[in-house]
Amino acid sequence: MKSLKVLQHPLSNSTNQLIILENDGQSPHERFRDKVATLGMYPLKSLEVEIFQINIGKMCNQVCKHCHVDAGPDRKEIMTRETMELCLGILNTSSIKTVDLTGGAPEMNPEFRWFVEEIKALGKHIIVRCNLTIILANKRFHDLPEFFKKHQIEVVSSLPSFTQDRTDRQRGDGVFEDSIKALQMLNAVGYGVEGSGLILNLVYNPAGAFLPPDQDALEREYKAELAKRFGISFNYLFAITNMPISRYLDYLLESGNYDKYMDKLIEAFNPAAVKNVMCRNTISVSWDGYLYDCDFNQMLDLKISCEDSQHLSTFNADLIYERNIVLMQHCFGCTAGAGSSCGGAVTE
Repeated sequence: MKSLKVLQHPLSNSTNQLIILENDGQSPHERFRDKVATLGMYPLKSLEVEIFQINIGKMCNQVCKHCHVDAGPDRKEIMTRETMELCLGILNTSSIKTVDLTGGAPEMNPEFRWFVEEIKALGKHIIVRCNLTIILANKRFHDLPEFFKKHQIEVVSSLPSFTQDRTDRQRGDGVFEDSIKALQMLNAVGYGVEGSGLILNLVYNPAGAFLPPDQDALEREYKAELAKRFGISFNYLFAITNMPISRYLDYLLESGNYDKYMDKLIEAFNPAAVKNVMCRNTISVSWDGYLYDCDFNQMLDLKISCEDSQHLSTFNADLIYERNIVLMQHCFGCTAGAGSSCGGAVTE
């Protein structure tokens, strides 16, 4: 399976995605901005930035069907050390507490380990979004569990199901088996083990055109089944709503589920979730150093609203902390049901 970009698919162009999502201003669906306005919260304002989420490259050893990044082995966009140094300069002078490294598979960036060590030297908490199979993909990655442990990194990994069939259908043949082996390797060095202080969180994404179930109930089921079947333990499960972007948007259109799915998101709109969406306390940084309100806006090339501070090289904390969040129809995905963020549900 190849990325949409390499296939020159129309949806590899963010403009084409936005035309579908916004329907050129004539969408039959209710407008997200109107919903937020009824709460007296439009324009939605940012809060102080607590999380610096950095996409250090779109290269990945997997090609997942639901991927909103359109990542894969054929994607060559990789963050350079020069751009990483711009990130470090900002982190060194800011009160940002957490750095969230994502991709693609962030570990495939040749500067990944250097970058982690430099961030850790600044006293920041680091999250790495590890797809698990990367640990077994090549000998040079086999020691990642030990590297993660050495730097007290919080590991967040996707596992769509505790069964092989559902996982492999979404993420590719053989992914489940390798994911289980990788989780056992992480457990072996203490990750997800009570009292170790080494945090291992899993991520659930629905396999079809539906919303995730109750996060707490699903977490209990995952813990019971993974422990019983494979002796695996972990800390928390994040249930994340699939966003109608890139490959998942392509799936919705090809399966004839797009309108129904958007209606589901809108009908499940939760006013309480708006207050806690991740874009309010997060800045998303692309592999080439541009700034976005969230990872989803990044993939639609919707840069932050501060025209004078849209790149790391022109980073202005005062402007960024007071910015208006860029809102579009896909934002219904973050406010449906219990809400959704890179840390799972945002309401109880």
